[in-house]
Amino acid sequence: MNENLLQVAKRLLEKISNNQRLGGLVFIAPALIGTFVFIIIPVICSFGLSFTKWDLLNPIEFVGLDNYAGIFTEPLFYKILLNTIVFAISTSIFGVIIPLILAAILNTKIRGSEFYKTAYFLPFITPMIVIGVIWEWIFDPNIGLLNKFLHLHINWLYDPHFAMPALILVSVWKLIGYNMVIFLSALSGISQSMFEAAKIDGANEFQTFKNVTIPLLSPTIFFVVIITAISSFQIFDLIYLMTEGGPLDSTNVLVYAIYKNAFEYFNIGKASAIAYVLFVIILVLTLAQWKLRKKLVYNEID
Repeated sequence: MNENLLQVAKRLLEKISNNQRLGGLVFIAPALIGTFVFIIIPVICSFGLSFTKWDLLNPIEFVGLDNYAGIFTEPLFYKILLNTIVFAISTSIFGVIIPLILAAILNTKIRGSEFYKTAYFLPFITPMIVIGVIWEWIFDPNIGLLNKFLHLHINWLYDPHFAMPALILVSVWKLIGYNMVIFLSALSGISQSMFEAAKIDGANEFQTFKNVTIPLLSPTIFFVVIITAISSFQIFDLIYLMTEGGPLDSTNVLVYAIYKNAFEYFNIGKASAIAYVLFVIILVLTLAQWKLRKKLVYNEID
């Protein structure tokens, strides 16, 4: 019996190897099944749940657009939305400009550049829970290094005016290494003759950076801006670890609001509705950036 099974398996493998299309389908089947089960089905189900009232215990009740109407008539939602936009824009700006400048400096092969590359990249691969604990200690108003260094006494994570800037600082610090590596990879693909020609023409370092480096890097800059903006709109772990949306909802963002409504208030319908509002925001943002790419990206064509 075992020999018959082996023969059947052998014939099946031979058939697959002789049919390239079938072989390709077999190899991508696990990824397709995983995508369908863990992404497509939950997306469809959560969209359906956004029109219902459900607390995970009682039967599902269809309520139509009540969840969406409730969201847009709730003042707290607009505060959360504004927090999310401020966080995403700030992180996208500083999380692109700072790595770009650092990459341009390190690309000049300064002494110790390999050490700096490693040092800047380490925060990105460090688990967020470790980063949260360390930065909570740094921001501590009594024994924190930041207040000691600045000779100030600021309640960074406990003051509504300083909590969001503190989180933006941590997020940008963690992103610098990843975005910098992307820019360095792009810079390595630019011919050195371009920089040499600019130098011969009398351009200084700033002019070379402005008129040569940035235009040639514009496709990479465009890509980094998009992925940084999308990830910033989806921020959750940093908020959960460091502020839990406080103080006074000054750091509450959309994804954290989804978590609170779903797993603390057990309002699955409202949480699903907020999730689709966030989806629409990210979709519109990405489409707008894509439409503007010909103006933002050097030598871009359809």
